[in-house]
Amino acid sequence: MAPAARQKPPRQRWLFSLFLFASLIFLSLYSISNPLRDKEKQFEDAEEVAISRITKGYAEEEFENIIVKDNKVYAVTKEGTSYQSYKEGRDSVSTLGWNDPENATIVEVENREAANMFIAILPDLLFFLLIIAGLVWLFRGIARSQNTALSFGKSRARVTDAKQVKTSFKDVAGCDEAKEDLVEVVDFLKSPKKYINLGAKIPKGVLLVGAPGTGKTLLARAVAGEAGVPFFSIAGSEFVEMFVGVGASRVRDLFLRAKRNAPCIIFIDEIDAVGRQRGGAGFGGGHDEREQTLNQILTEMDGFEQGTNVIVMAATNRPDVLDVALLRPGRFDRRIFIDKPDLVAREKILKVHSEKKKTGKNINLKNISKQTVGLTGADLENICNEAAIIAAKQKHKTISQNDYVDAVEKITLGSEKKSRKLTEKEKKITAYHELGHAIVGYMCPETDALHKISIVSRGAALGVTWFLPQEDQYTTSKTKFLDEICSLLGGRAAEELVFNEMTTGASNDIEKASHIARNMAMRYGMGDDSLGPIAYGERQGTMFLGVDPAYTRNYSEEMAKEIDTFVRRTIKEQYERALVFLEKHRGKLDELAEQLLKKETMSLEEFEERFAGKKSDNKKKK
Repeated sequence: MAPAARQKPPRQRWLFSLFLFASLIFLSLYSISNPLRDKEKQFEDAEEVAISRITKGYAEEEFENIIVKDNKVYAVTKEGTSYQSYKEGRDSVSTLGWNDPENATIVEVENREAANMFIAILPDLLFFLLIIAGLVWLFRGIARSQNTALSFGKSRARVTDAKQVKTSFKDVAGCDEAKEDLVEVVDFLKSPKKYINLGAKIPKGVLLVGAPGTGKTLLARAVAGEAGVPFFSIAGSEFVEMFVGVGASRVRDLFLRAKRNAPCIIFIDEIDAVGRQRGGAGFGGGHDEREQTLNQILTEMDGFEQGTNVIVMAATNRPDVLDVALLRPGRFDRRIFIDKPDLVAREKILKVHSEKKKTGKNINLKNISKQTVGLTGADLENICNEAAIIAAKQKHKTISQNDYVDAVEKITLGSEKKSRKLTEKEKKITAYHELGHAIVGYMCPETDALHKISIVSRGAALGVTWFLPQEDQYTTSKTKFLDEICSLLGGRAAEELVFNEMTTGASNDIEKASHIARNMAMRYGMGDDSLGPIAYGERQGTMFLGVDPAYTRNYSEEMAKEIDTFVRRTIKEQYERALVFLEKHRGKLDELAEQLLKKETMSLEEFEERFAGKKSDNKKKK
């Protein structure tokens, strides 16, 4: 069977028709005027004579032919001589006596009135056609607006056929527990009778909860790819419009289309845009259109119709604002929490994103994963892409380990500010400040391992001391908190010890140290005996995952004073502790500062070789 001809879009068909019409008019005018112009060129050299001369020659049969064009007369003798003359407009061939049937002279009369009349009426004709074209365009616009109005309530979900969904669980790394929970959904879509025969009901809704970039959408596509069913994807914000009732209409149309293609999956991304708590002016906002849309979703997910084999998957990073009715059993039965990947998961994710890139043979992704604590899958993908960009800029044939390291530093710390020129005094203060962090952190037993020291400006920082945990930690002890505070205050202590001066470079360190100390007293019950194991301040709930909530004060002025006293005393004790460490190793501090000012960057191995007098074995000496 021959392939069907490709149909041109309406705009192209309209332009093609206009071009064709203009071409026909041009060809018509050309066909009329061109032969006349050709004949007139033949008599450019004709001798001009009186009309009586032409009449006399006709009577004597001197001419072979006479051509009459309007008021012009051309005559050609048998020898080929041409004459030209003019006649009165009212004179005709019969008036001039050139119609004798016995005369052998051929008299040709070319009537140009038709051509002249066509040219005369052409402007009116074009104006009339222009009016018709405008009316056609107007009616087509009205028809389009009517079609748009009729389709306004149609679902705008993007449909991916079962054969088009190529994503599988192999493409999703670092979410092993989440994938295990979704295996049952895939199995139900593949063989629902196995569950129905035993009276089991598969969950109608699966809510994926996690921080941005953890792979919620990718997991939903993987479920559709594994099950081999159609995949309807839409964002929560696409339901809500300024017109009342449009959102509910789109919900109905979406579920109607899904039921026709059952079994299938409906994926609603960022469902919190339409699924917030209803009523009042609180978190729900009191938006009537949003509430009607949510009511329609609730009805479609758990209405009177049963056994449709349509599974709704939704993703959000704001679970606390969702309506209670949306989360009850029968609607979103399952809530799958997707955490940020741990060390092993990060290595797997890096491997997945590095497979399609030209990497060197000696790439150690495990070391890279150790440097990316707290990053999501999207961050790791960005690091792999940034490493490829860095390698291409430096004209490397493959991506090296250093390219990955540079990419991690660029993503986590910011780009190098080469245009930021520090004075010699500022560079010296920055070097001692960063080495103060490094030495104090190295001496504290519970701080993370030292990784790198640099006085190259990155982002808003003039320098950086990079500490990295050797393994994922899920709990933090009081000793670790105190050591972190001591390490944060090491930079300020070094400035005071060496220069007997204080700068604004330690402002962020002081803010972080104060925050840790206050949380110890108010949230973790790690304060003095006067505070006790009590949480002070009521949390107001998270608006976003990973963002600290607001607190409502629920304690007295006396307890507030105790909290302030604990924070002040803790900061003071750890600051004095940092000064003791630095005074004890003042010689090493000066030696390391001199080296850092020359090289601007110092690795852990170089630090330990000069500070501890031995080569590093990647373990901190306390």
